[in-house]
Amino acid sequence: MERADLNIFKWVSELAHLYSLNTRPAMGRYIALAEEFRRAFGETEGIMISAPGRTELAGNHTDHQNGIVLCAAVTMDVLAAAAPCDDNSVRVLSSGFEDIVLQLDDLSPRSEERGTSAGLIRGVAAGLRSRGYALGGFRAVMDSTVPAGGGLSSSAAFEVLIGAIFSFLYNHYEIDPMVLAMAGQEAERDYFGKPSGLMDQAASACGGITMIDFANPASPKVERIDFDFRRCGYVLCAVDTRTSHADLTEDYAAIPGEMRQAAAALGSELLRYADPAPLSDPVQRAALEKALPPRAILRAEHFFAENARVPQMAEALRAKDMDAYIRLMNESGRSSREKLQNVVPSLHPEQTEMALALDRAAELLRGKGAWRIHGGGFAGCIQCLVPEAEYDDFRAAMDGYYGDGACFELRIRPCGPHVLGDIV
Repeated sequence: MERADLNIFKWVSELAHLYSLNTRPAMGRYIALAEEFRRAFGETEGIMISAPGRTELAGNHTDHQNGIVLCAAVTMDVLAAAAPCDDNSVRVLSSGFEDIVLQLDDLSPRSEERGTSAGLIRGVAAGLRSRGYALGGFRAVMDSTVPAGGGLSSSAAFEVLIGAIFSFLYNHYEIDPMVLAMAGQEAERDYFGKPSGLMDQAASACGGITMIDFANPASPKVERIDFDFRRCGYVLCAVDTRTSHADLTEDYAAIPGEMRQAAAALGSELLRYADPAPLSDPVQRAALEKALPPRAILRAEHFFAENARVPQMAEALRAKDMDAYIRLMNESGRSSREKLQNVVPSLHPEQTEMALALDRAAELLRGKGAWRIHGGGFAGCIQCLVPEAEYDDFRAAMDGYYGDGACFELRIRPCGPHVLGDIV
């Protein structure tokens, strides 16, 4: 994590560091949030702190099997103006949402907080306390540019931001990024009630483009990759189909559930530690086909292929080999669609918008780029890699299908949670 001791009038270079493009809109947003903070809580001094959303580049549904992922922090973020308080309570204000108020004295999960931001805050606090870190109350005003439900992990950015606030205010800003990620994952799983791998939180906490290997989940291996898509002539973008994730929990839960079924049939708890050889042996495969649902076998095949593909995609970025990266990105997309089957939800087969979006991308790009489902799948965003010279036409076409702003560039943010300095 990084800190910059700058006041609100000297943030231009810091904003350029975080947002890479025109800093004027970001400056206006920061000033507005600082003013809102003062109106809500008086003249209390505070800090301005930001945590990024994330994009998944490769490793679709590999993280919950302790696999390997390629991911990146993006310039869309959750921003907070925050200050400590003495009463061991947390109060968070965010435009368009109800105020969040909770006490930190009892950090056990509460059924009434399932599915709420209050549950996430309590869960992050519990995860940090269980690891021996100090906690204390704070007041905060927040604003987010991470689209909710768009597959860029607004919840993970929120969780990492909460952890970073505790880190700065009460732990000398010394909590390791992966600890913040783990506390966020535990909060989402145990307090919010949503099954979650560790990729979303880890990508937000680490920043930049990273390949993360979860083979040892207590100490994941993180490798940073320095790469800029535009410098290689391409624009990485997302298309938000503006479809809802409502009623899809069972479809999402079936993916890790069926992968675990397959792992158990292969003699392991998780697919990462299973031997894929029986899938290629006719006799052993026949036995597996009798013991497992067909989709569980397909999803296992996706895992093994995708987990092997991630390091290849990372190497393609290091070598700036766009032909290889595009080929592998499209292979990843086909595997997700055909074997992982997280494009059209089986429990809601009428919801075909993600499949249609992928087909539209393929038609527009005519083999010149790449397209794949993004994140959990079934709804939300697809991710595309578009030749720079054709991006404006591609964006206009996708906006024509899904509305203004549906297609947007995914700019890589070089850092995780970042304190810009004091509000003065």
